[in-house]
Amino acid sequence: MSSTSFLHLFPFFLLLTLTLTLTLADDPILQRFQQYLQIDTSHPTPNYHQAADFILSQAKSLSLQSRTIEFVKNKPLILLKWPGKNPNLPSILLNSHTDVVPVEPHKWSHPPFAGEISDGNIFARGSQDMKCVGLQYLESIRNLKASNFEPLRTIYISFIPDEEIGGHDGADRFANSEVFDEMNVGIVLDEGLASPDESYRLFYAERCPMWLVIKAAGAPGHGAKLYDNTAMENLLKSVEIVRRFRAAQFDLVKAGLKEEGEVVSVNMVFLKAGTPSPTGFVMNLQPSEAQAGFDIRVPPIADQASLERRIAEEWAPASRNMTFEFKQKMSVYDKNGRPILTAHDGSNPWWALLEGAIHKANRKFGKPEIFPASTDARYFRLRGVPAIGFSPMANTHILLHDHNEFLNKEEYLKGIEVYESILEAFASFPAETKKDEEAIRDEL
Repeated sequence: MSSTSFLHLFPFFLLLTLTLTLTLADDPILQRFQQYLQIDTSHPTPNYHQAADFILSQAKSLSLQSRTIEFVKNKPLILLKWPGKNPNLPSILLNSHTDVVPVEPHKWSHPPFAGEISDGNIFARGSQDMKCVGLQYLESIRNLKASNFEPLRTIYISFIPDEEIGGHDGADRFANSEVFDEMNVGIVLDEGLASPDESYRLFYAERCPMWLVIKAAGAPGHGAKLYDNTAMENLLKSVEIVRRFRAAQFDLVKAGLKEEGEVVSVNMVFLKAGTPSPTGFVMNLQPSEAQAGFDIRVPPIADQASLERRIAEEWAPASRNMTFEFKQKMSVYDKNGRPILTAHDGSNPWWALLEGAIHKANRKFGKPEIFPASTDARYFRLRGVPAIGFSPMANTHILLHDHNEFLNKEEYLKGIEVYESILEAFASFPAETKKDEEAIRDEL
């Protein structure tokens, strides 16, 4: 580009810079949050490297040790470290994911990657799920360092890719790596959910995914012919059986007998059948194949084996020319056959420390819950490491994966204070003997 061309474009660059500056809040804490939200890390093409550069710049400003790991090419995992005074003690891991789900921009009242603040609310994809938590970790550390706090235990902060598409190239590989083994993690904090009232929500387990595809087969036939065991007839019978099961589970929640995370959820996510034609589908031909997909989530307190028998015998019986397969299936049990969950009673000192820290920050919390969906925390629990799901968002509508996702700026700032209290409690947890630490982990 010639110097003349550059000078011609200079007013445009200046206007662009001024426009970006004007969209940022006056508070540098909120500015940093907005800058992170403005990085488009939505699937299917998340800008992971730009997010990584931003996190690394924040780490540098906080004098944190940093490491970039790519278990899979172009999917960087950023691992930060604040060394403790006693590196032999089990460490604390603060986990978050950098990716977000896709958006339909025309259905948003504010641009989904602008981080605009309107009526005190910060609108952006990731404002609740979960860029807020990742930045709150760093802001709480910024405050603790400013107060000259020195952690007894080492604190790690991980920013991980691919959580929104299953986490197999992110947390799964990380939790099963030599890197993780060397960290000697004693407790993991990961994401939770917003709470519509004043009490924070704390999660000790989560429902495990069983993504099911049911297929039906039958002889093709003329669109006017009536005969038994058509593919569509058999599939619709199964859909109705599944619908009744779903309704029974949902009724338990509606009646207040169980929380959402305590029942098996089933939702049909696709229905596929028919013979395509240039104008749509062939209308006078009954298809020989039909299939439906279901997103099933199973809590660790459920009988997963019984559910699988139900699928084979009732939902997709071979007697009706039905077959099924799991696109993804995670066991609710660990390798020793125990439910995958974190103790949330007196046997778990981390849980008591968390509750005490929230109280100290003058906030409230509800009873322990099972997370209704799936998070990266499951991979750490599978390794036998206790993990707690927590996102400090009270008085907030649950908008993760929804249009117009937002978080109130005051709730965001209060969440930083809460994490500051939590990290101070966790990182100051006094030394136990190695034997005691191992006993606690085995019990959890």
